[in-house]
Amino acid sequence: MKKQLHDLVLTALEALQKKGALGIDAFPAVHIEQTRDPTHGDFACNIAMLLGKAAKCAPRALAEKIVAALPVCAAVTKVEIAGPGFINFFLAADAQLSVVQNILQLGKDFGRSHLGQGKKIHIEYVSANPTGPLHVGHGRHPAYGASVANLLEAIGYQVHREYYINDAGRQMDILAVSVWVRYLQSCGIALQFPNNAYKGEYINDIASQIKQKFGTALVRTQQQVVTHVPDDSIENQEAHIDALIDNAKKLLGADYQAMFKIALDSILDDIRDDLLEYGVKYDEWFSEKKLIDSGAVKHAIEVLESKGFIDKKEGATWFKSTEFGDDKDRVLVRANGQTTYFASDIAYHLNKLERGFDHIVDVLGSDHHGYIPRIRAVMSALTGNSDTLTVSLIQFVTLYRGEEKVAMSTRAGEFITLRELRKEIGNDAARFFYVMRKADQHMDFDLELAKSKSNENPVFYIQYAHARICSVLRQLIEKGFEWQCKQGLEHVGSLVEPAEQQLIKKLSQYPEVLENAARHYEPHLLAYYLRELANDLHAYYNGHQFLVEDANLRAARLNLICAVKQVLANGLSLLGVNAPGSM
Repeated sequence: MKKQLHDLVLTALEALQKKGALGIDAFPAVHIEQTRDPTHGDFACNIAMLLGKAAKCAPRALAEKIVAALPVCAAVTKVEIAGPGFINFFLAADAQLSVVQNILQLGKDFGRSHLGQGKKIHIEYVSANPTGPLHVGHGRHPAYGASVANLLEAIGYQVHREYYINDAGRQMDILAVSVWVRYLQSCGIALQFPNNAYKGEYINDIASQIKQKFGTALVRTQQQVVTHVPDDSIENQEAHIDALIDNAKKLLGADYQAMFKIALDSILDDIRDDLLEYGVKYDEWFSEKKLIDSGAVKHAIEVLESKGFIDKKEGATWFKSTEFGDDKDRVLVRANGQTTYFASDIAYHLNKLERGFDHIVDVLGSDHHGYIPRIRAVMSALTGNSDTLTVSLIQFVTLYRGEEKVAMSTRAGEFITLRELRKEIGNDAARFFYVMRKADQHMDFDLELAKSKSNENPVFYIQYAHARICSVLRQLIEKGFEWQCKQGLEHVGSLVEPAEQQLIKKLSQYPEVLENAARHYEPHLLAYYLRELANDLHAYYNGHQFLVEDANLRAARLNLICAVKQVLANGLSLLGVNAPGSM
């Protein structure tokens, strides 16, 4: 219906423009929104207020012109002008009821659109350093990223899902050395384990794999291994582990890379399996190391230099990011010849552009807030338009078990893994809970609520609504009533009860909610909607009988709840949550 009303308003504007009654050459996009207050009609349009200044006409007077030029439409019974110039549309009862028929005819495709047709979007999410298992702090990223990708696909975009493997750099060397020290300890070498190395039982497991493969061949000369830490200061701890890394590389030679690969592959395989079990799939796992080895960093710097955005000073190579609103220029190559992490990030984003993506979405932790201006500066330099990039920041998650806060630290090895969380509360609860709040808001994850089978648990409440409808359909067969979905659609006009009208209105909102959630990268909007739809269904279920003796009314009500069932299933699917037939 929104599309039909949009076309009516657009036709009126074009007619006025042709007559010279608008006094402008072009006008902004027409937006039709559903009203919150039924006294204001079913849909509203604010185009008169957007155009008033340019048309040199009071918005309300302009609204009167637009309304007078609207074509006749049988679906619209009345048009009113409200407030400063809102155009409110009141629909005929048949037009409102048609949503039930549309849902049942379109099925899984109801709500989907072609808004993004022909456009390619790259979305990168999770990309946790492969230095340990995913823990509950990581769980919000895949739930959010996968849901956003599904939503974008639902409105017609060609979506490419990618995990960026940070398999280069110091953190990976710390992982390798953590494994090496545990390996040496298992071989009887008395070594102090570095305080800032990676702990956790998974390190011992990988060390066991190393020992199984190499025996004691990696022990080398223990006297050459750094074993002494002067004190517990951060500076000395960092110096200690750096010395261990240097020692390992010198002592092990080619075996260091073999050990490094075993550690990386072990953790990466675990992350892949964990995410797959979580219902999160990727089109590509992109290696940072391969990117660097391919010469992409040098290529990116050359591209920026060709555009005049590189400066050489103090023996280093700088990106002139201040020309694009950043607070300072950024070093890409240090005076010692080493490239920075940011240089690799630039190369990665250029690679995305060169693969032909029209838009790039980066899903990052909230601690990357300061990173946004510099990467936007890069996109401006490379494309002339920083809007080519969207950065979604995911706030931290605090896990509670009752009143007790649960600690999470990969380095310290103190965390509940995502796999353990999923085993305890289930995939559905995990996926839904992680997206039911706006991503940039801090989240307290209540384990006890997520496990509860109560109306206070939102995912249980929504799934129970779907299961209740399935139960009604089973009772239909048990009672010997003959009816098939879409049979008796001509009787939906008998749905006049307030609860029925509320459900029909809520169902008609689904396409708009889906589009808004996708366009704004906000899956929580869909989560809120599904909770509201479930609430309306439960209220209807508790107050009315569906399997009544009147065959026409029975058919109408069954079609209505089947439409609700379809929309619940459609929405839950986009969030990666199942719609069970019984609970």
